[in-house]
Amino acid sequence: MKKGVSFPVTVALMALVSSLASASDPSPLQDTCVAIDEPKDAVFVNGKFCKDPKLTEAEDFFFSGLDKPGNTSNPVASNVTTVNVGQIKGLNTLGISMVRIDYEPYGQNPPHTHPRATEILTVLEGTLYVGFVTSNPENRLISKVLNKGDVFVLALYMCKRK
Repeated sequence: MKKGVSFPVTVALMALVSSLASASDPSPLQDTCVAIDEPKDAVFVNGKFCKDPKLTEAEDFFFSGLDKPGNTSNPVASNVTTVNVGQIKGLNTLGISMVRIDYEPYGQNPPHTHPRATEILTVLEGTLYVGFVTSNPENRLISKVLNKGDVFVLALYMCKRK
């Protein structure tokens, strides 16, 4: 008679496999946490106070203006229009933001960091040289020339665009 695997061992193996297969973040405690400046009767989450969810409205998740070019008359010949929790209160705790960057020919966005962030960009018009520098010890430049419609992910904390 063949000996089988005991029930407790089978359950333990299934639990181990199940825990290894789960690689996502835990579920948020609530769907939204619309940021407000007034702390009266609010909950403090992620550096901002949250609006009572019953008072949340469409305007909390809306921004208008990324269709307007920014002023590039400056030393770096570029302009960054930021859309984050400061502009869209509903972005609070979601871990995302968005920007529009306008460049003059040969304009640049100086090297900068994105702590705990990844950037994805799409070229809507023209050509753009993009890249990022890998972490120590290599400090390698990963770069590419992008054309209209191309997408590039700047996956590390340090990114450099020319």
